[in-house]
Amino acid sequence: MSRLRTLADPDLLPALQPEFAHRRPALGLAPDQPPPRILLLYGSLRERSYSRLAVEEAARLLQFFGAETRIFDPSDLPWPDQPGADDHPAVRELRELSLWSEGQVWCSPERHGQITGVMKAQIDHLPLSIGSVRPTQGRTLAVMQVSGGSQSFNAVNTLRLLGRWMRMVTIPNQSSVAKAWQEFDEAGRMKPSAYYDRIVDVMEELVRFTVLLRPHAAQLVDRYSERREAGQPVPDAAVQATLASM
Repeated sequence: MSRLRTLADPDLLPALQPEFAHRRPALGLAPDQPPPRILLLYGSLRERSYSRLAVEEAARLLQFFGAETRIFDPSDLPWPDQPGADDHPAVRELRELSLWSEGQVWCSPERHGQITGVMKAQIDHLPLSIGSVRPTQGRTLAVMQVSGGSQSFNAVNTLRLLGRWMRMVTIPNQSSVAKAWQEFDEAGRMKPSAYYDRIVDVMEELVRFTVLLRPHAAQLVDRYSERREAGQPVPDAAVQATLASM
């Protein structure tokens, strides 16, 4: 059983004016092939979940910009620390998807001034390390939120904090959609608006940062404390090169 959501009409972007959009926004920054791999998470299980609808719009845009996307469906995810949770198929799939990804998008509704339990549960199932493998470290992150009322930034601020804690590179831009129930049509597609334009901006920026960091990902997360703990001394050649540049 796959927990990947199927994206309806992936090439249909009725709210986008393509003449103003770069098809390859990271062109010239670094090699943008193979396509950047982006995992998208949302934070509500409602039948008409606006965080899911926003994530689906984001995924369509990312594909337009040349990225490969996967949307995780958390509907049967167990609670963190629940007995046997680490062996649950949904948890294993979520962790594998995180390892697959080079960048991620997190979108939560704001509930009681915070992110939802569904959103936090997904993040809590992603440990900082699984043996010697780190499923989030060094990956880029874009944060988004949807609200039922006026515009707020409580959820995106919390998601930024969590992204930093998970050792991710959170991009500067973000999206907060106010009165989300007004921003989607009956088919679940986002209407043209400044809120939609901001999501375009955020996804464009996420592709750029993901491609820009790709050639340097291993070096950027190479840490003295971890090398010392693992008993991995720096090769002599690297030491000499460092000394020569001083």
